[in-house]
Amino acid sequence: MWRALFLAIGIFSFILGVECMLIDRAAWAGEKGGEFVPADWAPWSLKSAGAVVILYSFTIPKKLKT
Repeated sequence: MWRALFLAIGIFSFILGVECMLIDRAAWAGEKGGEFVPADWAPWSLKSAGAVVILYSFTIPKKLKT
């Protein structure tokens, strides 16, 4: 279960980093519509952290001896 959790977190972080590279800003719909502008460091940090977590998830044993 831990392996799948860390793999999912890593993939999500990596994809979010790629999305931040592709957009300049994101806007929310609704009455209080806000705007999100990713910082310059965000895409690279999210991609690298996601890649490290993905690699870490492969080193976790399939069954932990408890």
